[in-house]
Amino acid sequence: MSFTLFCRFYFIFISILAGLSLDAVSQTTHTVSGHVRDALTGETLVGASVRLKSDPSAGARANNYGFYSLTLPEGNHLLVISHVGYTAQEMDVSLMADTIVDIDLRSGALLDEVVINQSSSSENVRSPQMGMTRVDVSEIKHVPVLMGERDVLKTIQLLPGVLSGGEGSSNFFVRGGSGDQNLILLDEAMVYNASHLFGFFSTFNSDAIKDVNLYKGGMPAQYGGRLASVLDITMLDGNKKSLGAEGGIGLIASRLKVDGPIVKDRGSFMVSGRRTYADLFLKLSNDEDINNSRLYFYDLNAKANYRFNERNTVFLSGYFGRDVLGYSRLFGFDWGNATGTLRWNHVLNSRLFSNTTFVYSNFNYNVNIENEEFNFVIASRIQNYNLKQDFQLFASNKSTWRFGVNLLQQGISPANIDADENTAVNSLRLEDRTGMELAGYLSHEWKPTERLNLIYGLRVNNFLLFGPGTFYEYDADGDVRSSQVYGRGEVAQYYINLEPRLSLSYQLQENNSLKLSYNHNAQHLHQLSNSTSSLPTDAWVMSSNNIKPQLADQTALGYYQNFGDNRYEFSVESYYKYMQNQIDYRNAADLQANEHIEAELLYGIGQAYGVELFLKKRTGKLNGWLSYALSRSERRFDGINGGNWFAARQDRTHDVSVVGMYQLSPRWNLSATFVYSTGNAVTFPSGKYSVDGRTLWYYTERNGYRMPDYHRLDLGATWESTAFKRFKSSWTFGVYNAYNRKNAYIIDFRENEANPNVTEAYRIALFGIIPSVTWNFKF
Repeated sequence: MSFTLFCRFYFIFISILAGLSLDAVSQTTHTVSGHVRDALTGETLVGASVRLKSDPSAGARANNYGFYSLTLPEGNHLLVISHVGYTAQEMDVSLMADTIVDIDLRSGALLDEVVINQSSSSENVRSPQMGMTRVDVSEIKHVPVLMGERDVLKTIQLLPGVLSGGEGSSNFFVRGGSGDQNLILLDEAMVYNASHLFGFFSTFNSDAIKDVNLYKGGMPAQYGGRLASVLDITMLDGNKKSLGAEGGIGLIASRLKVDGPIVKDRGSFMVSGRRTYADLFLKLSNDEDINNSRLYFYDLNAKANYRFNERNTVFLSGYFGRDVLGYSRLFGFDWGNATGTLRWNHVLNSRLFSNTTFVYSNFNYNVNIENEEFNFVIASRIQNYNLKQDFQLFASNKSTWRFGVNLLQQGISPANIDADENTAVNSLRLEDRTGMELAGYLSHEWKPTERLNLIYGLRVNNFLLFGPGTFYEYDADGDVRSSQVYGRGEVAQYYINLEPRLSLSYQLQENNSLKLSYNHNAQHLHQLSNSTSSLPTDAWVMSSNNIKPQLADQTALGYYQNFGDNRYEFSVESYYKYMQNQIDYRNAADLQANEHIEAELLYGIGQAYGVELFLKKRTGKLNGWLSYALSRSERRFDGINGGNWFAARQDRTHDVSVVGMYQLSPRWNLSATFVYSTGNAVTFPSGKYSVDGRTLWYYTERNGYRMPDYHRLDLGATWESTAFKRFKSSWTFGVYNAYNRKNAYIIDFRENEANPNVTEAYRIALFGIIPSVTWNFKF
């Protein structure tokens, strides 16, 4: 099917659905629609509930942009509007025709308790969406973390099925997948390396975040390009009512956010910045080299929006972040992300919502080496341009359609070396690679009976790899078998994948249900790394004539239960995931600045399976959650371990997290986090031998050993000071690793000094006990 024919068919299909949105409703029903917003700031409220009081089953949820649509019989109705952390509101509506009603909610006055989820509904039981968690930003503010820096990625690592990449790392693994199998979006823009300082902090400043959704199973059809999960983060729009500011000063970093109206009640802006200042302490050194060194990161979030009328709103947002490390003039290393999103929300009619988005993403790094022997620069970049058109059709209260197209152009400039002529290093220029993904999707959320609710859909993905360049084919030993030269714009390779999605829930009783999901995903972008932490210098490659797209089929079954008048939430999910075209590397592979990097790769299959338990107390002075995962993640390659199954690097049998928060008084909030996990699978030497007087290690089984078990206790406390007019402030105290556990960051081996015939292992611990204090303010 040609692209022109595809577009023609697609827009005919849209016209039909738009017609259905007008004709499917009888003359005796009308639609009430609009936006749900925060009464004090004008922020749209994602996921707010709008329900008929006389029949709570007749209701709607506000979408990601705060828009809702509810079709009801002609006449007078009493609506109940609610949202997490807000006081529920009742509203009389007279429906004699389609009506637009915008709703403002006020935050609940909760002085004697911390509320994680104030909603009294059983939405988690009724919803067909499986494996999805909405992270409340208020939780992030209280969870104790390293150096007191509130962190989205550290918080989601406390959920079942989400494993930490290691001590202090913001990298994470979901249900046995690798780090590059997570799609991370910030206002719909892809973020490739979401960490600062090699993973100790994430790139996401919590002050700028409105909504966080994590999908680890039953992935909706509008998302694609990754196998394991989607982390969808939305930035705050900004206060439409009044100008304000908030921030904090900590031991290693300070932050500041300013927001306010552009035109009151119509448009607003938000600017949030953060910077560390460890480099300022280097200036105190008497050593000139240290005095001229650099060690800091910064990030900047910015967003603006303007509502022209009830049907049209535009948004412009961006993120800019960078890490800068360097020792004097001898060594420099910097990396960072830049994203930009331009979005147009358009309400075509009371039941058809459109979102048009243009997105730019860029990640790059630079390494500079300059001394008497070497003088060169290593640079790499990955960037994309993404044009998306999404529609949401509220056909009825029991039927919602989503459909859209996505055109993504991606370019990779691998690590190139530019060296001076009189240096010991030679310049190296590797060929850029350009790919394009054209995808279309259709999904339907449907409630055929009072007990059964389901979402089913299909995503169609067409990936094309373009020239110019020379494309090689390699044999089983990694030697060049043939080559083909393609000119600019010529298609060197293409893949078409159909990605079906299904998720359903069957409500056993009012407060419990069974859920089932299946999804098939394809991934065309691959990260090559030989460590569990995602490093800025890791190489990225696209699917090619050698590298087939990674594929995954995941099936999950779960039981969900609310009890204690919905104050408690419990779930247990089991899953099995089968993965094809997984990538690993040959022994002693060279993954950096290698023209034939694809010759270093091996291809195989993988599987992951497990059970996840989650218990959460939503309300009260004491609340929090307990999560536990029992899981396995395995791989099999013909060229590794004799073709037998072996544990993936991120395989952990047991993973436990306990999070507690206690509102001691109106001013004092106490919190604690305990984590325990089985050690990562790792490759250790099985023996040693001597060659020309040098000791060399002998390796046998890949990932045949285990790191020591990991456990840690973190403590936190927040004291709210007395408010003075609009000015509020608080002090946050924290203790990371409270009992000073020396968790192994690296296990290495050496010969015993007294007896060289004896080999001994030694542990390197990264962190002991670390206290922190932060002063926060808001006005």
